[in-house]
Amino acid sequence: MIITFTANPSLDRTVDLGGPLVPGGVHRLQSDRTQPGGKGVNVALGVHRAGLPVTAVLPAAPGDPLLTLLEAEGLPHRASPVAGRVRTNLTVLSTPQLTTKLNEPGAELDASEITALEELLLMSAGPGDSVMLSGSLAPGLPADEYVRLVIALRERGAKVGVDTSDAPLAALAGALDRAAPDFLKPNAEELGQILGADGTALEAEAAAGRLDPVAQAALDLHHRGVGAVLVTLGGAGGLLATEGAAWYCPAPPGEVVSTVGAGDSATAGYLIARALEEEPAERLARALAYGTAAVGLPGTTIPRPDHVRIDASRVTRL
Repeated sequence: MIITFTANPSLDRTVDLGGPLVPGGVHRLQSDRTQPGGKGVNVALGVHRAGLPVTAVLPAAPGDPLLTLLEAEGLPHRASPVAGRVRTNLTVLSTPQLTTKLNEPGAELDASEITALEELLLMSAGPGDSVMLSGSLAPGLPADEYVRLVIALRERGAKVGVDTSDAPLAALAGALDRAAPDFLKPNAEELGQILGADGTALEAEAAAGRLDPVAQAALDLHHRGVGAVLVTLGGAGGLLATEGAAWYCPAPPGEVVSTVGAGDSATAGYLIARALEEEPAERLARALAYGTAAVGLPGTTIPRPDHVRIDASRVTRL
């Protein structure tokens, strides 16, 4: 079983202006769609559409619109009841190929809600399961929440992955000696947060073919105990450090429609590949193929297998 944990789920509303975004102006929307969101929910949808067993764990009040959307998707999920509503994240698509995101913080969880959510996750996971902890933390959760969950889940015999940023990522990076996850999925900006470096510069270096800074940073995290480090680099592709080595794959060609959910789709692709017991090169190729498929789809649409074109011949070992 693959289990995803979304501590701060969302309704992802995407509006397309069909033209430039003019601050202070009045715009008429060309399209408007609302989809289930939150990084762990996105990952779960990708895994579910690939036909693998998955359960999404998240906080939500009974009857919340997010749960209605998950039921419509047929996505297996377990919700821990909370008093607040699920937040709405607004993505504004405008020309020329510009994405503007307005994210709500989410409702604050109290101590009893946090305990119930943690207990639900731990009850859902067992030996041999893969658990993916994804996204920001809802207000009220401590910055070291993922540190504590990695330790608790590994004690239950589960493999644990993490994809987060800012304070939760800093807390995890500072606790790798006791809470190194089996899988870590930073993008260039998040890798820069770990290193105290400029993530944009790291991505630019990779795009220019200078992969050593990213490769060395990913390998350092791997040698510090992280089982596999998948670094997504936007248009520059992606890099995987695992089993004592690093692999690189340039971004497959594809039209960019919406970048929202691309990193989560790459995570889903990696987890699918790992469940299929693929080798590192194939895992990286599948992850990037899923991410590329996602950017060619509108809004936060997570790809199905028929959207994905995998080409492991593009992967090179560094």
